Amino acid sequence: MAGLHARHPLVVALAAMVIAALVGFVLAAAAGAGPVDVVDALIEGTLGSPFAIGTSLNNAALLMLVAAGFTIAYRAGLVNVGGEGQLCLGGIAATAVGVAMPEGIPMPIAVLVTLTAAALAGAGWAAIAAWLRVKRGTSEIITTLLLNFVGLALVVLMVHEPSLLRQPMTSSETLPQSEPLAASAHLPLLGLAKNPATIAIVLAVILVAAVGIMLRHSAVGLRLSAVGLSGPASARLGVQVDRTAFLGLTTAGAFAGLGGGCLVMTAPFILADGFSSGFGFAGLVVGLLARGSMTAVAAVAVLFGFLVSGGINLQLAAGVPSSTITVVQSALIIVIAGAAWWTSTARQPAQKVAV
Repeated sequence: MAGLHARHPLVVALAAMVIAALVGFVLAAAAGAGPVDVVDALIEGTLGSPFAIGTSLNNAALLMLVAAGFTIAYRAGLVNVGGEGQLCLGGIAATAVGVAMPEGIPMPIAVLVTLTAAALAGAGWAAIAAWLRVKRGTSEIITTLLLNFVGLALVVLMVHEPSLLRQPMTSSETLPQSEPLAASAHLPLLGLAKNPATIAIVLAVILVAAVGIMLRHSAVGLRLSAVGLSGPASARLGVQVDRTAFLGLTTAGAFAGLGGGCLVMTAPFILADGFSSGFGFAGLVVGLLARGSMTAVAAVAVLFGFLVSGGINLQLAAGVPSSTITVVQSALIIVIAGAAWWTSTARQPAQKVAV
């Protein structure tokens, strides 16, 4: 650390986390909890039991998928703010396929088909914003943001409308949610004792590694970077700018949709209003913090995955609202945004004027 300057990305990231942590402690103190109580509650909620660890790993897998997709689009100069809506569409598609899955289909095939449907739904939802960006020049930030609310509303419609995905109503107390997915469409567990972690974390790590290799060592990654740096210059070099941008944003949607599929294919295996739990927005924060590094995507996603689990226990054990974690994430966004501007304004050495 001694050789790192104040504008180094690692220094900025550590400073951002320290500032966000201080914000969290101040909010906890306002709620009547001391720093020791907060730390104990977070540790107990994240590492206190095999169940807590497994839940945290499942959360981390979702964040990795959304953040990896965000990084792909960002490399092409696009900002995908629509992870939440794309995750919702992935969950809807996975539920529709998983509920209708015929009996007798082997689990590997059922899981693959259900996850594929989720990824295609997320890609299709992102393709709306991608088409508007390429053909009409509409800001993808605005369109993906607005499509989030449409996606969330579609989930509400699906679980409240009996002709769509709502479970049969046997009484007035029947909850507005889908029927459980077929057993063959459940994500397999890792097989750890009393641990609910599924193969989603393995899938996410593999995909994150594949994306990292693709971005750094492939022609596709080079084209994405070229388009992100300069569209006109890339076009003069023969790169299909519109096609590359379109594929970059739709791929981001596919990753988020895949996350939605993993979410409904994990216990309790249903689609319900609010099932996305803000993972799409949290994945955006992970992508921003990672700043294009897939290693950082994995590390920050694991950190945030444990924070989400810890936030629930924070409310139960220390009496601090779990929304405190959301505020901390928001503080991270603000600090990182400010740091991005600060690091981009490095003072240029003055040039001597020849006389």
